[in-house]
Amino acid sequence: MLISSKKGSFSRRRRGLLVVVVLVLLAVGWMAWIKAAGLSGIESKDMDWNGDGAVTQEEILQSYYAVSVRKSQEGPRECSTFYWRKDGKEIRVDCRTSFETKPVDKPEEGQSKAK
Repeated sequence: MLISSKKGSFSRRRRGLLVVVVLVLLAVGWMAWIKAAGLSGIESKDMDWNGDGAVTQEEILQSYYAVSVRKSQEGPRECSTFYWRKDGKEIRVDCRTSFETKPVDKPEEGQSKAK
């Protein structure tokens, strides 16, 4: 029977994995705190921040550290304002209008549709 004097200690590999997991969680938390555009649900094809018509890897990376989003809602209209974090300069505003649909009442058994 082997008795280890290092009872309860992590191996080097487990400590390394724990450090990586903690760093990833901190990075995601920081991006959520700064309201990074990359975490707002925007598709990568819409990350053309310089308006040249092509999305580069640099622009995709910028959406996680340099571009933030401010969301607002006025009635059924929902808008997302994208802006540069360093100076607050507005890049673009995307708006959409959503309508609520009422569920159709189904007649109960034994009742006719016409009244």
